[in-house]
Amino acid sequence: MNAKTEFPDGLARCSWVDTSTEYMAYHDTEWGHPEADDRALFEQLCLEGFQSGLSWRTILSKREAFRRGFANFDPARVARFGEKEVAGLLADSGIVRHRGKIEAVINNAARALEMIQREGSLGAYLWRFEAPPGAPSTYGASTSEQSEALSKALKKLGWKFVGPTTVYAFMQSVGMVNDHSPDCHCYAASEKARKAFRRPA
Repeated sequence: MNAKTEFPDGLARCSWVDTSTEYMAYHDTEWGHPEADDRALFEQLCLEGFQSGLSWRTILSKREAFRRGFANFDPARVARFGEKEVAGLLADSGIVRHRGKIEAVINNAARALEMIQREGSLGAYLWRFEAPPGAPSTYGASTSEQSEALSKALKKLGWKFVGPTTVYAFMQSVGMVNDHSPDCHCYAASEKARKAFRRPA
């Protein structure tokens, strides 16, 4: 999975990135950058659940509509959604209209609030599953020992649509692992950011 170089600026990027401005910006400024903010972590885990069976390109193009529909992924607000809000979301052509996934987000918002109350923050819990220093590289994989463990733990706590592949994609996106291609221009910056990152406690 070597990086590609056929981009307008001549920079090498991961092979999954296309040449659209939106996708390049997401790859360069968000994907793989360590994230500690609970709202952002909740959003990304929800969106990765919606991505299951689809392309991330599809989800990214609908991200602003998802944010509008799901109250900017504020767990406290989403947890109060009822059938009226579900019906509205199912009628919203701007998002992926999948009842199971929509209801999973609402369920997961309630589980997120429980976790924040118990652990202090989502980040404090989720980042515990980061691979320890010196762990074997999982570059190019679709799951990892850590994503399997986090998926199992979240399911036990009542979370939905958090299979190990979905969770691994989440871990990649929020910088819990640096899965930029080694020859991607973002790889070194991601490594530096991860070393400087203060893990939530």
